[in-house]
Amino acid sequence: MFNNVKLGIAPIGWTNDDMPQLGGELTFEQMISEAKLAGFEGTEVGGKFPTDPKVLNKALDLRGVKIASQWFSSFLCSTPYEENEKAFLEQLDFLEAMGASRVNVCELTRCLFAEECSMFGDNKPVATDEEWQKLCTGLNKLGKIAADRGFKLCFHHHMATVVQTFAETRRLMENTDPRYVWLCYDTGHFTFSGEDAVEAAKAFGPRIGHVHLKDIRRDKMQQAYAEGFKFRKAVLEGCFTIPGDGCVDYPGVFAALRDAHYEGWFIVEAEQDPAKANPFEYALMARDYIRRTAEL
Repeated sequence: MFNNVKLGIAPIGWTNDDMPQLGGELTFEQMISEAKLAGFEGTEVGGKFPTDPKVLNKALDLRGVKIASQWFSSFLCSTPYEENEKAFLEQLDFLEAMGASRVNVCELTRCLFAEECSMFGDNKPVATDEEWQKLCTGLNKLGKIAADRGFKLCFHHHMATVVQTFAETRRLMENTDPRYVWLCYDTGHFTFSGEDAVEAAKAFGPRIGHVHLKDIRRDKMQQAYAEGFKFRKAVLEGCFTIPGDGCVDYPGVFAALRDAHYEGWFIVEAEQDPAKANPFEYALMARDYIRRTAEL
């Protein structure tokens, strides 16, 4: 059994901030209402959410939904630290007003999210040793700021970025301070990168501060590698899905996280086209699967 684990679902199954045409007609009110109706108690901040904490808190309180965390785009490898810190402080102010305690940082220097090229092979972004030093030093500074305010900075390894693979994630963990830098562990991104999500959970267990649960359709992933999909094409083609609808070994993942005594949020996060995968139906399916598989 898990102790002190809360279950949420991300807005990306309803509306996609990077591709506004996906779920463009859906409102944030529908998203949080359906999330609660499906049995989830929290969510992450999406692009359609009000930026005024009072307005957003009122809408969430009406439904009994909490904010777990929010994505933060860092450019520590390529822009002055001070610019990153300024934006980070503004985001912490907002999250503090929302009662959250996690902030998910992803390094986007040279990321391929919006690029019209394959995210595989020689195209994958790679950081230089100098950039690695800037990244790790900057994360330690931001992480201390976060920790001093009661937050955990959780670094999000991600496809098509400079920290994608198991080895890159390990390098980041080994060169940052465990007091200040945690891992946003994502089952789907490790799997899509060709890694074993269960082994990653075992290896990084003590450093995991936040969890994203997404699954991968194996046949679509194989097609993505064979045809050299760009990242957005992978989303549109249905590579990502909810837990239990793909090839990730979730019983193994949950066992590893239990063994690590993980506490915090589980966030279902599946980038799908809502016209093809009805978000409420898939939220219900995910909730049922997690109830049966994680006893949560």
